[in-house]
Amino acid sequence: MVKVSTKLVTWDEIVEWSMGLARVIKESSFKPDVVVAVSRGGYVPARLICDFLLVENLVSIQSQHWTEAAKVAERAIIKFPYTLDLSGQRVLLVDDIIDTGDTVILARDFILSEWKPAELRVAALQWISPVAKIKPDFYYIEVKEWIWFQYPWTRHEDTVQFVRRILLEEKERRREWTYDEIRAAFEESYGIFVGDAYFRLALETLVELGVLERRGDVYVVRVT
Repeated sequence: MVKVSTKLVTWDEIVEWSMGLARVIKESSFKPDVVVAVSRGGYVPARLICDFLLVENLVSIQSQHWTEAAKVAERAIIKFPYTLDLSGQRVLLVDDIIDTGDTVILARDFILSEWKPAELRVAALQWISPVAKIKPDFYYIEVKEWIWFQYPWTRHEDTVQFVRRILLEEKERRREWTYDEIRAAFEESYGIFVGDAYFRLALETLVELGVLERRGDVYVVRVT
């Protein structure tokens, strides 16, 4: 069964880490005119950074690499590119975490080439130093061993993907599961539990997607 080292991140931790990151930026004397969120993961940290640094200007760019929880796509891409004039502006590019670094590198290079700011710095709540291709200018936590951080804003999406992965991996051995059995397998594989509300919603979603069929108290993995 799939086993992935996972940390369940709370909203309180996000606020604490974002406040700490803002403090690091402030102590460097860098004062951004514009904050750019790397969507989707950078949305919330970027907005909090704006609050803590009193920056009014916030935009976003969608540089995407991770297409499924804890699985990496072949390459990063800029989705929905658009034109923005940032000439003369000091820009802070914010993401939640720098893992491989591909998404933030692509976003950085696109902004420098197309939006042409006077200066650009990169910030992230967390930097996984052993695997990252880039060291951010500012970070709050250095992660020295790879782990999947399960953020509050991807709780449902990740849970759906994690449960689906478990059930499809096991489908040749078993197809019928109770709620408690799926929950136990989830906790064994990922070492976390997201709460009953999120977990039941994930199972409902998998039924809607046609991965599962519910028969009373039993969930049946459908053959695809």
